[in-house]
Amino acid sequence: MSEEQRDKGLAKGRRPIGRGGGYGGHGKMPVEKAKDFKGTFKRLLRRLKPYRYKLLAVMILATLSTVFYIVSPKIMGLVTTELFEGVIVSGDGVDFGYIAQILLILAGLYIGSSVCSYLQQYIMVGVAQNTVYQMRSDINEKLARLPLRFFDERTHGEILSRVTNDIDTISNSLGQSLTQLVTSAVTLIGIIVMMLTISPLMTVLICFIILPLSFAVVKFITLRSQKYFARFQKVLGELNGHVEEMYTGHQIIKAFGREGMSIGEFDQVNEDLYDAGWKAQFMSGMMMPLMVLINNMGYVVICVVGGYGVMNRAVAIGDVQAFLQYSKEFTHPISQTANVANIIQSIIASAERVFEILDEPEEEPDSADAGVIEFPRGDVQFQNVKFGYENDAVLFDDMNIDVKQGQTIAIVGPTGAGKTTLVNLLMRFYEIDAGKITVDGVDIRDLKRGELRSIFGMVLQDTWLFNGTIKENIAYGSGGASDDEILQAAEAAHADHFIRTLPDGYNTVLDEEASNISQGQKQLLTIARAILADPAVLILDEATSNVDTRTEVLIQKAMARLQKGRTSFVIAHRLSTIRDADLILVMRDGSIVEKGTHTELLAKGGFYAELYYSQFANGGYASPTSETAEM
Repeated sequence: MSEEQRDKGLAKGRRPIGRGGGYGGHGKMPVEKAKDFKGTFKRLLRRLKPYRYKLLAVMILATLSTVFYIVSPKIMGLVTTELFEGVIVSGDGVDFGYIAQILLILAGLYIGSSVCSYLQQYIMVGVAQNTVYQMRSDINEKLARLPLRFFDERTHGEILSRVTNDIDTISNSLGQSLTQLVTSAVTLIGIIVMMLTISPLMTVLICFIILPLSFAVVKFITLRSQKYFARFQKVLGELNGHVEEMYTGHQIIKAFGREGMSIGEFDQVNEDLYDAGWKAQFMSGMMMPLMVLINNMGYVVICVVGGYGVMNRAVAIGDVQAFLQYSKEFTHPISQTANVANIIQSIIASAERVFEILDEPEEEPDSADAGVIEFPRGDVQFQNVKFGYENDAVLFDDMNIDVKQGQTIAIVGPTGAGKTTLVNLLMRFYEIDAGKITVDGVDIRDLKRGELRSIFGMVLQDTWLFNGTIKENIAYGSGGASDDEILQAAEAAHADHFIRTLPDGYNTVLDEEASNISQGQKQLLTIARAILADPAVLILDEATSNVDTRTEVLIQKAMARLQKGRTSFVIAHRLSTIRDADLILVMRDGSIVEKGTHTELLAKGGFYAELYYSQFANGGYASPTSETAEM
């Protein structure tokens, strides 16, 4: 896979739109199913194993809380029966002492249920957050150990989605789903048991009426609503992608007068979103009315059969009241179980995506006897190097380069020729397939990666600055640098002047994209950062291609000062910037086709001369028809 192919792949990646969570019958999003539910579930359980005693305590507390709550209607029915018997039937009056005892028992049950519920939530939240905390730590450490290939083959949005969205799904739902699963099961079983103690006949009737109808309704609505919610999420992603493209490219849209087309596309996608959303919400909204209808059918049966039983003294009126309460709660654990099933499905799907990253092959570890170069000079050699991104597509074959300390090596060639790949191999972002790369005569595979990369300083075309002060950004590659050292580096990079013109000088805070300073000023800061790091070898990737002429002059001066006494690898697009290079490597299709000084290569009249003259013909601009116009 070439650089151009990889860059195009990355360019297509968009920020992730919301992922489906899945909430069953009352859900608002589709459930993404795991590819290996059983394996991922077992793996997630192993993550919970250290908390098994806490989980056991949670289950016991959840069971007690539910049992206390379930018993309460039966006991409350005793109060109703006492009032009915004392006032309506016998007329002997009401035993308020007895009622007071019942009310005290009820108060104890309700308080006990609340306390148990609070404790189980408290413990479960701790278990869930500790589990997620460890997963976040593991995935963060894993990302630091993954090779550059992993990041090249995936969009940033995909990786961020797994690190943030998937972890958040597990965090927000893990504790809730486990406790709901326990309480739903205990509630359903407990209600059936309590109803059987009151009236087996009514219980059988209710179970035959409510259970089949409830399961049928949940299944019917869930299957259809999930289909519509899946379509809703798909169209929502299209709408968000369209809006993102239109707003980020609004200048181009206005320049070409395409506002009408953009609005038309938005209206079409918005119409599709409305249609999908309406159907999804309508289907899921049918759940509650149908459940209420089923419950009301149960009420009718209870009233008729229960009333007949009270008249024949076969059942107490308080028990009928309790039975009505139980029947009201009967459908809740059913729909809640469907809800929990979808939440667990979503958790497992998210966990599987996280585990996929944790299972990725890591960088080849440093050898046990890996060493360091105490005082690096900057001699670099490529000896018979062979490399390809794919096994069947060799990019470099038998490459040989010999660079001496202090030399400036320029690397030129069309897009996809392998210029950046050569630098990636030098810094051991990728492992070579054959041959050897040495620094000061030491094979880079015999050096610790961190120590190897500390030898190099990079100034790239795409500047990277973080949200922090200018001072912090300059000192990023040099821990513990003093203010004087930072100032000297900025002066050497010709950045001191513009920094002092800012309201807060070196304490000016850059926003997340450093949009409060210009592109050229960003580049000067990255050069100052490289100067402060004082590397033995410099890697410069056309640092002036996106800046104005005046700023380019300042950057060229800063880089010239930075290169003094250091070995430098310069990836060049503008050939005018490398005329004084000690050695120019001309690359094409992964091979070095020419090498020499600027004068020598022009005299040969080969590929380099073609590249050079295509840039400076026609008043200094490359011919648009030339194959080599794009550098």
